[in-house]
Amino acid sequence: MKNKEIGEALYRISELLTLKNVNVFKVRAYERASEIISALPEPIEDIAEKKTLTEIPGIGESIAEKISEYIETGKIAYLEELKKSIPEGLFEIMKVQGMGPKKAKTLFDKLKVNDLTTLKKAAKEGRVSAIAGFGKKSEENILKGIASREKFAGRVLLNEALAVYKEFRQSLSRLNYIRQISPAGSLRRFRETIGDVDILCSVQKGKEKEAVEYFTGLPFVARVTAAGPTKASVVTNSGMQVDLRVVDESQYGSALQYFTGSKEHNILMRGLARDMGLMVNEYGVFKIGKEDKPLASKTEEEVYKALKLRYMPPELRENRGELEAAKNGTLPSLLELSQIKGDTHCHSKYSDGSDTLEVIALKAQARGYGWLMVTDHSRSLKIAGGLEIADLKIKIKEIARINSGLSGFRLLCGTEADILADGSIDYPDDILKALDFVIASVHTGFNQSESRMTDRVLRALENPYVHCLGHPTGRILNEREPYALDFDKVLAAAKKHGKLLELNSFPDRLDINDVYCRKAKDAGVRVAIGTDSHSVEHLGYMELGVRVARRGWLEKDNVINTLSYEKLQKYLGKKT
Repeated sequence: MKNKEIGEALYRISELLTLKNVNVFKVRAYERASEIISALPEPIEDIAEKKTLTEIPGIGESIAEKISEYIETGKIAYLEELKKSIPEGLFEIMKVQGMGPKKAKTLFDKLKVNDLTTLKKAAKEGRVSAIAGFGKKSEENILKGIASREKFAGRVLLNEALAVYKEFRQSLSRLNYIRQISPAGSLRRFRETIGDVDILCSVQKGKEKEAVEYFTGLPFVARVTAAGPTKASVVTNSGMQVDLRVVDESQYGSALQYFTGSKEHNILMRGLARDMGLMVNEYGVFKIGKEDKPLASKTEEEVYKALKLRYMPPELRENRGELEAAKNGTLPSLLELSQIKGDTHCHSKYSDGSDTLEVIALKAQARGYGWLMVTDHSRSLKIAGGLEIADLKIKIKEIARINSGLSGFRLLCGTEADILADGSIDYPDDILKALDFVIASVHTGFNQSESRMTDRVLRALENPYVHCLGHPTGRILNEREPYALDFDKVLAAAKKHGKLLELNSFPDRLDINDVYCRKAKDAGVRVAIGTDSHSVEHLGYMELGVRVARRGWLEKDNVINTLSYEKLQKYLGKKT
């Protein structure tokens, strides 16, 4: 599955075109194509084979040809030609928070900065701040950005790790002697970033070595770093480490519990077992001194039951009170994907999305939703095609027209309005009042002090026509740290004014995180899960949001997405 590789190649083209001051619309076309291809659930190779690449929204003939070229040759000649104009290291520099193609090129021209090492050295020596267009604050932010990238080195986003796992699972599932397959480790617990992919499978006795050999010989394996009779480690063509462990069917449950972790959860499990005169490990639960016959090992449920515990979903196994809850019967009834009835955050062609309102409505309805909120950007965010008021009014009328022809489904007209530097909202109140749903988000001025940023957000939450605070901490996983914000004050204000907090489930945001979800639940503040879709292919990111919600102990009633259209309208104070 080359979706990620091709998505990255297309994004590199957009960066290089930016450096060459090419028409912004052409740059944006490659950026959108990159986002769309990276998000596709189906392997791009399969789509190319069916010759339906141009049926993907945002993929024209020219980009389709480049995708086909990459699939066939592993390269795009157009990209290779563009790359000759800059050093390879500039691509890493462009990813540093506060940088970008033009700033990276300026530092290369002025200071011969051509990779992260030379950039860090120049910033520490104060040479960056001496360049026009930069300054001491820029220099400090560059050093923070480099530190952030170093912190996240070697980790990939959850959705990328899931795609790698699914590719291996699909191949391993073809073997008739494999009985069960599951992710393990942090991937099974759905951590927001993953270091490596752990896979556990049970096999027919005597087939362990054969399963390992098949695993290490798969075509998307670039190299084998270790291999034994029951386990192996490989690195994929995309650079991801994948570890396989093969166990007997009789030990699958205990091995799955053990290798899922977390480490802290397992330490508590072992301590509890000792207090009961038992021992628990990857082979089962045993009476101490009688390790020849397990009391439980075949299923995870049996393992937990042997320790007088209720089964704990993998997302909860982080040593955050789950064992105590399992003992006393207070484990939450976690949110399920099947309970989701709508999406609170989606962009259309009116701003920077790639799909029409009609296409969005049909795709959302096909997912079994009863409603979806189309929340295009507001006017100040010009780079994302923010809507002027006249265009917004046209959109309101078009949504009304579309809804008149729908049965059992409704589009709601909303906006993702900018919270300006002083905390005011980008549209006047009379416009906000006319909308079904208003998300207020910070998109600029990330470097304000904690007190100023907090006051800015608090003022936005005081607006009576704002329903929800969008991606509340502003982080971009593996790229940008959260902006300074007193979250407890924000939480208190959301409670006071009856506002929602968004759980933005776009893969590089997942904002708010699981810890803040738990805080919101404890404070009685409801959460809105929005995919922040810019293509209908992104609607599937709802699963990521649900997983984060589950890690945060959220239940059906804590999340607005579980409401029917009629109950949603009542919640929003609208007439159905």
